[in-house]
Amino acid sequence: MSKKMWRTAISWHFGHDAYVRGYKLEDLIGNLTFSEAIYLVLKGELPSKNEAKMLDAIFVSLVEHSIAPPSIISARAVISGGNSLHVGVGAGILAFGEAHGGALENAMKFLQENVEKDAEEVVNEYLSQKRRIAGFGHRYYKDFDPRSKKLLEIAKKLGFFGKYTKFALEVEKAIEKIKGKKLILNVDGAIASIVSEMGFDYRMGKGFFIIGRSAGLVAHAYEELVMEKPFSKRLDEEKDVEYLGNLPKELPEEYKRV
Repeated sequence: MSKKMWRTAISWHFGHDAYVRGYKLEDLIGNLTFSEAIYLVLKGELPSKNEAKMLDAIFVSLVEHSIAPPSIISARAVISGGNSLHVGVGAGILAFGEAHGGALENAMKFLQENVEKDAEEVVNEYLSQKRRIAGFGHRYYKDFDPRSKKLLEIAKKLGFFGKYTKFALEVEKAIEKIKGKKLILNVDGAIASIVSEMGFDYRMGKGFFIIGRSAGLVAHAYEELVMEKPFSKRLDEEKDVEYLGNLPKELPEEYKRV
């Protein structure tokens, strides 16, 4: 018997009732929090009380981080072009990449592939090959990332401070020892260590960022819709743009055809 084209273990309809991971959707409504439902969909099982609390804290830490990131600029610029809310939010999500939103997945991959190794040896290997270690360093925070500190404190209380979080902190110390410069464990690295501790695969990494930041994207897209006029994000070419091209010149005679 040949396999069907599409396969899923996430949800199904039995009769006229929708089921999510085997649980009737109607029974989940009003009984599960949003984070509990997300855990169920992603992991395939109901979370413990502490797992749900930890996921709550992680999503709150990701929900918003100012108007400056590429995703917010993209969302608001697309709305400014006369598009509806969902188009702006979609544009914002499409702006997530290796430099914005991608560090979480890369940090999870780094931790999951190296957690059983010696931290100093791993750091030496990466630095000698000029490979970037995701999850470490921040443009503004130099001593510590307050978001990381808070999440790791919560992780300790809830029982998610184990080999991955300890290894992440060992890597932080190893980087400082080898480079002579401190690169702090940033929020992406902290979340990466915690969700790895919770048993999530690194390929889920960008998903956590998308879920957490989508609420902020919706807020910015809505604000742009109701507070600004269309095309309000047009650049002032004199103030905002440096032109590096050719000065005005004549089209050669052999190309003049009209």
